[in-house]
Amino acid sequence: MSFSDKRFPYGPFVSHETPREYLQNYYLLHGMEDLLVLNTTVEDLSKISTESGRYRWRLTLRKHNMDQDVDEWWQEVFDAVIIANGQFSVPYVPEVKGLSQYIAKYPRRVMHSKYYRQPHPFNDKKILIVGNALSGRDIADEILKVARLPVYVSRRHKSIWEGPEPKPGIEWRPVIKGYVAERGHIMFEDDSYLEDVDQVIYCTGYKPSFPFWNIQANGGHLYNYDKEKLNGSFLHTFFRDHPTLGIIGFGQTLAFRSYEYQAIALARVFSGRNALPLPTALEQEDWERSWEEHTKEQGIEFHAVSFENGDLLRWYDELSNIAGLPICGKGRVPPAFTDEAMRHLENILGPWEIEECLQLLQSCA
Repeated sequence: MSFSDKRFPYGPFVSHETPREYLQNYYLLHGMEDLLVLNTTVEDLSKISTESGRYRWRLTLRKHNMDQDVDEWWQEVFDAVIIANGQFSVPYVPEVKGLSQYIAKYPRRVMHSKYYRQPHPFNDKKILIVGNALSGRDIADEILKVARLPVYVSRRHKSIWEGPEPKPGIEWRPVIKGYVAERGHIMFEDDSYLEDVDQVIYCTGYKPSFPFWNIQANGGHLYNYDKEKLNGSFLHTFFRDHPTLGIIGFGQTLAFRSYEYQAIALARVFSGRNALPLPTALEQEDWERSWEEHTKEQGIEFHAVSFENGDLLRWYDELSNIAGLPICGKGRVPPAFTDEAMRHLENILGPWEIEECLQLLQSCA
């Protein structure tokens, strides 16, 4: 979770305020606040031709002037662009029979984890959490302190962090089969049901969104929603058809540490100081095809990078090899993992003991 030059404040449970404060303090640490333009929307990103035959990127930007209560619009042109708007802005809720009718009858009973902030609004409430990944487990842990017990968790698969039984106060339920609005029932695949639920919290993830991407000017879509993957990406970071475009935040694994490797590689390539050239377009296409086959065999999404089978470290190695050490001027050295950290990352097969986990993460910081 840490960037290599600032330790993340690890603990048994980390609330959402902690990573936000960590990022804010990280900008202050490096004196980068003057480089930020906040409260500004990128309305359009278009590739444009130049007289030299090379292309650049034109951004159309909008910022609200609070003093005059008007929107200010302007355009800027850049040699290269890195997209880092994240994947967690558009909530995803799966289609379930009767859900729309249930919401129509009980409009405040269903929410997405994106809008969860604190547990106290759920005091003494009957809660159903849908989803068993990171946000589902974190919200369940917080709500346990205030909600009416048990807290119900609908899950499709067992998490690698779970034991054979739910923790005290939680009751597992299978996947939701449907909603019966007229009776207020929520039906599960084992034909059991819940009634009189006060709040359903969907912790079912997000869909990437690039509303600023100009499809016509840029020759096609950036993201394939059918395949759930970036089009023409290489190492989840570069784009085969757009050599001066990069992206950070795809490659679902160790968050900030992964972003750091991606940022270093992109900075080296875009400044012309990379140790190794990027592979040819054909070789990048081969990588995309091979990775797609690999993830299908693993039963995971295209941009998931597993630490259990060594994919994570191989990915870091490839990014580090492209970046290399700084050749001239200032440049960050790709951070190295300790032998112990690498051994753990390659062999996580079940729950971590809290103390062991804390020691490992601190050794990586």
